[in-house]
Amino acid sequence: MNVVDLFSGCGGLALGFKWAGFQTLLASDVDENCEKTYTYNFPDVPFIKNDLRDISTNELKKHLLKTVDVVVGGPPCQGFSLANKNRNKAKSDPRNELFYEFVRVVTDLQPKAFVMENVRGLLSMQKGQVIKLMQKEFENAGIGYQVDYQVLTASDYGVPQNRQRVIMIGIRKDLNKQPVFPKKTYKKPVTVWDAISDLPQINASEGTEKMTYKTKASNAYQEFIRKQSTLVYNHIAMRHTQRLISRFQVIKAGESLAHVSQEHAAVKRGNPKEKSKIVFSQNNQRLHADKPAPTIAASFQSNFIHPFLHRNFTAREGARLQSFPDTFIFQGMRTKMSWEKGLSQYQQIGNAVPPLLGYAIAKSLQETLTGIDISNKKLFEN
Repeated sequence: MNVVDLFSGCGGLALGFKWAGFQTLLASDVDENCEKTYTYNFPDVPFIKNDLRDISTNELKKHLLKTVDVVVGGPPCQGFSLANKNRNKAKSDPRNELFYEFVRVVTDLQPKAFVMENVRGLLSMQKGQVIKLMQKEFENAGIGYQVDYQVLTASDYGVPQNRQRVIMIGIRKDLNKQPVFPKKTYKKPVTVWDAISDLPQINASEGTEKMTYKTKASNAYQEFIRKQSTLVYNHIAMRHTQRLISRFQVIKAGESLAHVSQEHAAVKRGNPKEKSKIVFSQNNQRLHADKPAPTIAASFQSNFIHPFLHRNFTAREGARLQSFPDTFIFQGMRTKMSWEKGLSQYQQIGNAVPPLLGYAIAKSLQETLTGIDISNKKLFEN
């Protein structure tokens, strides 16, 4: 079956659907570095780099030489995020116009199904009215869709991360089928150390763009993630000051900047002699080796500390925690300054749908549309 991938990011959802046997006919995103990463890893997929508001349906159809079975995407969610203190004013946020552009494409292409991904905070918007409004928009899109939504936890599907996302699925009404969500696939979660322990153990400032594996894969997840990979890419540790390394040395697993003494506390920007009074619980949080990671957000480059080493995670370690295989190579700048255009590798990784979660959704959708029971097929045994 064929997919159109909107708001594609670097391609996490597309990769999951590819593993499930779907073919992506066309992808689109507004970010230039997402385009670089996507086209590097999916060289045969046409990519339109533009705001969806500026892409007509006719322009999309020029690239679509086959019937579109599924439209997938995650419209930008800043206006809906729990982190946005003004989230109850989301209706007036122009960024939410992009949701209606997603509906427009579904209405015009009339695929058999659509999948929309978004943050869990969407459910609490305007006391649940926003999600119901979205549901109605799709129910009335063209000949209409049977629509349902559910919160899925990534660690239930083999991702070493407790990320939760709202997944909305619609099935075209004339098919007379109800949306079905994937069942929990893995009872035993994959842990942080399960995911990254075989990568070269480098300290702050160490690492090169291409590295060799120093050890063999030690578990099924690592064997799966290393399949057909001969080198490690995107595994360069950030540079840290000695002051920051000293702080990391006193932070234990599960602790963060909020737990350190005044000696190691953060200082005010522009005034290093004065301590900062703003402390976030996830700043410099050392992850537990024997548990799945918390949500790997776009800011994870400074949020989390390696379970044992005194540094933040590398982009490749973050990619492992998102379930990207080592053959998936991220393009663009590794980190970025505020004035630089395009998303950094860290931001691309943190914004992505974990491919294994995408795979579980794709398999469930495949079963719904074909009637063949294949939804519980695993890519690795844990």
